[in-house]
Amino acid sequence: MKIDIEKSALVVVDAIDFIPDGQSADSVYENEPDPAMAAFRSNVARAVDAAHKAGMPVVYANDAHRPGIDKELELWGDHGLAGRTQIFPEIDVADTDIIVTKRRYSGFFQTELGLTLNELGAKTLIVVGCDTNICVMHTLADAFYRNFKTIVVEDATITFLGVGTQEGAIASFPKLYGSEIVSTDELVEALV
Repeated sequence: MKIDIEKSALVVVDAIDFIPDGQSADSVYENEPDPAMAAFRSNVARAVDAAHKAGMPVVYANDAHRPGIDKELELWGDHGLAGRTQIFPEIDVADTDIIVTKRRYSGFFQTELGLTLNELGAKTLIVVGCDTNICVMHTLADAFYRNFKTIVVEDATITFLGVGTQEGAIASFPKLYGSEIVSTDELVEALV
C-alpha cells in the first residue's frame, strides 16, 4: 500500500462516547470495555497517532444529535447528543485536528466535511470508526459519490448495533466503493 500523505486525510467516524444525563465523563469509563471494543479503540488511537506523526490531517466526523428533532434518534434512541459526547480518551486529539459534527449517518450529509477535505487537498480518505455497517458505510458511500479514493482500516472499525456483520460490511466495501482494506499494522507501516 502506498499513501500520498500530501493528498490524504484520516477520517475518524464516531469514535465518541455518549455521556448520559446525570453522569460525568469520568463515570463513563469506570467499566473496562469488552476485549473487542478495547482492541478497536486502541487501533483507532494508533491510526490517529500514525497520521499525526506522518503530518497527515485528521478529521473527526462526530454525532451531535438534537433531541426532539433528529430522525435518527427516533430509530436508535438517545445517543451522540450534542454537548454530551467525548472523543475516546485513548485518542490524543491534536490542536490541528478538525472536528465536524453530523446529525445523520454520513459524515458528508449537510456538514462541512466535503469542503474541509477539498480545502486540505485530500484525494484519498483513510477511514476508521464505528458502526461499520451504518455511519462508516454511509460516509464511504458519500466519499465514493464525491470521487474520493478510500482506504478502510478493518481492525479500526467495529460493528456492534446488530445491523449486518463486520465481515459482510468489510467484504462489500471494495466492490461497492473501490475501498482498499488494510490493517492498523499495515497503515502504521505505510505512514512511517
